[in-house]
Amino acid sequence: MFSLQKKKTFLSEQENNAITESIKKAEKRTSGEVRVYIESRCKFVEPLDRAAELFFGLKMDQTRERNAVLVYIAVKDKQLAIFGDQGIHEKTGDAFWKKQVEQMISEFNKQNYAAGIVKVVSEVGEALCTHFPYDNVQDKNELPDDIVFGK
Repeated sequence: MFSLQKKKTFLSEQENNAITESIKKAEKRTSGEVRVYIESRCKFVEPLDRAAELFFGLKMDQTRERNAVLVYIAVKDKQLAIFGDQGIHEKTGDAFWKKQVEQMISEFNKQNYAAGIVKVVSEVGEALCTHFPYDNVQDKNELPDDIVFGK
């Protein structure tokens, strides 16, 4: 799907910080939530199924407007997916998610891993802002902004 150069860690501390900052920036303009989950393997399941499993395991389906999005990456298996909850998926449809995955793969193929994730988080943030603009009366940060690292 995409090629990865062999390194000890997938992302540097600086790249991790850039991704976390992109999540915070995206969420400032929307009631939506974005999380990034990175693990090494996606064994015996399709990446979208794994993303859905993690999405529900992280209780991301419990946001008030059902507008959370999980960006999922399995580094060693070279798999990725984006899973959007019902509220945002109904607004964007499958074509939007497929386009975001294609953009991330394109950046990953150039070994621009952090840039690919930041770009997708930004695009997802724009979609969330369009369909779920920030409301300073009701909105709060419902989910952590940090990257989740699995095994």
